[in-house]
Amino acid sequence: MRRIKIDRSKCIGCLTCVTACIISHDSLDARNRVVIDTNQTYSPIFCRHCTEPECVYTCMTGAMHKDNVTKFVEYEKDHCASCYMCIMACPYGVLKSDDITHQKIMKCDMCTHRVNGPMCVEKCPMQAITLQEVFG
Repeated sequence: MRRIKIDRSKCIGCLTCVTACIISHDSLDARNRVVIDTNQTYSPIFCRHCTEPECVYTCMTGAMHKDNVTKFVEYEKDHCASCYMCIMACPYGVLKSDDITHQKIMKCDMCTHRVNGPMCVEKCPMQAITLQEVFG
C-alpha cells in the first residue's frame, strides 16, 4: 500500500499541493490544506487512509469504505446521506463538506484517476510530500 508521507521540515507553505489538488479534481476547493502548527511551522494536512478509519466506522450508509485491494479509504458520494458523521469522527480533521454544494464530503482519493499518482506529490517543489510504501 502506498501512503502520502509529509516531511514538515521541508514544507515552505507555498500551497502548491493545495493548488495541485484543485486542478487535479477540476474543483473550486482542495481535499488537503496547509496549516500553521503550534510550533509556528507549516503543516500539510492530508487524509491518512487510516488502518482503522473512524470515518468508515461511523458512516451509516457505507459511502465511506476501505478498499480491500488498495487499502485506501474511499468515498462514494452517491451513497452519502450528508450526515457529516465522518467529518466529526476523523481524529485528524481532514474531511470537510464541499464548500460549493454543502451536501457532500471532500476527501483525498490519492488521485486514482491519474496515471502518475497524486498530483500534490508530483508538484511539490520542495519534495516535502512523497509516496511511501507501507506493509501490513
